[in-house]
Parts: sequence; structure tokens; C-alpha cells
Amino acid sequence: MRLCLLFATLICLPFIARADLKQYVASLEESQWRISGNNPVMCRLEHDIPSYGKAVFTSIAGKDHNLNFTLDMWVKPDQVTEAKLISMAPAWRPGVLSKEITELTYQKYFSGEVPRNAAWSMLAELESGMQPTFYYADWYNQTNKVAVGLSAVNFSRQYAQFKSCLSTLLPYSFEDIAFTVLTYETGGTELTRYAKSQIRKVQEYLAYDSNVELVLIDAYTDSYGSRSANQSVSVQRADSVKQLFVASGIQQSRIHTLGHGERRHVASNQTIEERARNRRVVIRISKPM
Repeated sequence: MRLCLLFATLICLPFIARADLKQYVASLEESQWRISGNNPVMCRLEHDIPSYGKAVFTSIAGKDHNLNFTLDMWVKPDQVTEAKLISMAPAWRPGVLSKEITELTYQKYFSGEVPRNAAWSMLAELESGMQPTFYYADWYNQTNKVAVGLSAVNFSRQYAQFKSCLSTLLPYSFEDIAFTVLTYETGGTELTRYAKSQIRKVQEYLAYDSNVELVLIDAYTDSYGSRSANQSVSVQRADSVKQLFVASGIQQSRIHTLGHGERRHVASNQTIEERARNRRVVIRISKPM
């Protein structure tokens, strides 16, 4: 009950006048926003909060219009902490009403995160000149209250670049291409039409994601022809895919290939359709979590 009364009081009083709070917010001179990620696989907008940490908005390639916000604290919570996120008017905009955006729970030893819809609301409030502010009781001393604000000063230009980056994000994610199966026409190293479209997606993604750690390429054939010929074909298929990835900027040392020939079938070889399933290259891609 007392915590609710505190928040009600905070909303009614000007932000600058609350001397009982420990406040963290960039001054007019300190407030800087910057784009730290700007490519088709990741867009990131950051804001330093002096003596506290930084605010980070991130959106990554994928089917969904995703957005993640992280309040990256220098000192992580020492216990589970309840907080409120409120859109406040800065001191130079007296009389503008505040409004609550969402309630949050900070997990022990983790930076604070905000749900997607609330993160979009934060951007909208910043664009209108408001100051999204986190309020919570200090986890080291519950009688002390903390207010962490995001300044809207110098926000607009960087936000415009961030939105431009969002419009270029690829419509598929790392998870969509991390395990890819390519199939081949009968004999040789010619990919099927669908496989060609798949490999273009993988190439495009890898061209932009510098965090790729390892690419494993396993090639297989059907059982038509001699074992030695099929082994040679599988090696050629694996190498041809490797060269496509090298051309995308992946270091050769991070690409491992293996031709299995006609071993490890996923279907029998009795029908055309079953043999087509066995003529395949499996691509597995990993990167640090």
C-alpha cells in the first residue's frame, strides 16, 4: 500500500523537485543517443545513463516486427525487485501530465527488460519529448527510492535512423537459416530451384552477421552409381556450398565440410522422390548465445 502511495505521489510532483529520490538521468549536455547496430540483421539504438548504465533498444531480423528493450545496469539487482515505468514530462515542460506505461519485475542479477508493446510505447513517448522513467526501491536499502530516466534530448535524429534501419531488416531470423537442408537434381552438383532460393537466404544472412562462429556442411547422395563416384560427388557438393559461404565473407577456417557419399540415407532409394530426399546437403550454423 505504501509503495502505491509513493508512486501516486511521484506522478503528481515535478521530477526535478523530488530530492528524496536517488535520480539517474542525463543532463541536457550529457544526453546522447547513438546507433550501435545498423544492418539487415540487427538494429540497435543506445542511450547512456550517467553513473548507472545504458538503455538499449534492439530489433533483429525475423518474420515478426520485434523490439527488445534492456536497461543495462552497471550494478545488477541483488534481489527480485518490483518497478514501475512511467512517462514523465521533463523539468522544462511543466504542467504536462505523466502516465504509467507498465509494471515490471527486475530479476536477481539480471538487467531490466521491458515487454515489446511497452518498448514501442517508450519510443513513442521519447519521440513526443517525454521522459520514460523507472521507479523502484533500492535493493540494498528499501527505504531509498531510485528513479532512472531516459532523456529525449538529441533523440529525434537517431530515432529516424533507427526506423530507417528497421525497414531494411531481413524477413527471416538466424533460427530460420541455422539448420538448412539443400536438395539436388539427379547427379552432379546442381541445386534444385527451391534449394537455390534457400541458399541465397543463408548467403544474405551470413553476409551481415559477423557473429557466426561455425558452419558445418554435410553432403550426401542417393545410391545410384558406384560408391566411389557418389563419395566424390558428395565432396564436390560440400565444397561448392563452402565456396558460396567464403564469397559471403565467412572465414574458411570457420567452415567444416564432410562428404558422406551414399551413407546415412533419410529415405529408401526405391522411388524418384525418395532418391531426391537422399541427394542433400545439411547446413548447420552456430554463433555465441
